[in-house]
Amino acid sequence: MTKSIPAVLAIPALAASLIAAVPAIAEESAPKIVVTGEGEAAVSPDMAVLTLAVLREGETAREALDANNEAMASVIAAMKEDGIEARDLQTGGLSINPRYIYPDEKNGEKSPRIVGYEVSNALTVRIRDLDKVGTVLDRSVTLGVNQGGGLTFTNDDPSATLTEARKRAVADAMDKAKTLAEASGVTLGKVMQISEQTFRQPPMPYAGKMLRAEAASDAVPVEAGENTYRVQVTVTFGLDQ
Repeated sequence: MTKSIPAVLAIPALAASLIAAVPAIAEESAPKIVVTGEGEAAVSPDMAVLTLAVLREGETAREALDANNEAMASVIAAMKEDGIEARDLQTGGLSINPRYIYPDEKNGEKSPRIVGYEVSNALTVRIRDLDKVGTVLDRSVTLGVNQGGGLTFTNDDPSATLTEARKRAVADAMDKAKTLAEASGVTLGKVMQISEQTFRQPPMPYAGKMLRAEAASDAVPVEAGENTYRVQVTVTFGLDQ
């Protein structure tokens, strides 16, 4: 059987909850202004991420895999010889697929027939010495890389650049809020709420040095550019009457 709460106890409890809710209601209904500020900061990249792949074919899956393993082992060994650490080499995306010949008017085939196999193996390489990017690309192709080539420039630790972008975003929001408050004839109050979003824009070309190894005149020319980080903040200010 459910016991009812005595009225003499329920009334003070209800009053206390109503009193506690008053500040929240007052703050919610208080006049305020919401602005969005943006800030950007650019920095030269200090690391390149390169995606390479080796594709080999054979009459059997075993033959194709063995050829692929041999070529990839040579590429990985060369990377380590060039100073790439083991932690910056990651293998992934291994695939083994049959190759078919399909019926048509010329070959006289009656149904699809397997004529061989192809094996593809991908390697992701983090290059921390940007002067080696062109040489690594050139040497990897010489050793058997025949697919991939995706190259991006990034920063190992962009926290300092993001901090600068945040400061600029908040300063932009403050300037906008002050302008709006002055134009409206009100006084800007304290910050009530703030949130942020972080974006990284694609690297932009700039007049940087050509990344080319001195010992290899035919190394792939590469421009590192700059990385731009953008922060957007939404700030809610109270208004003093």
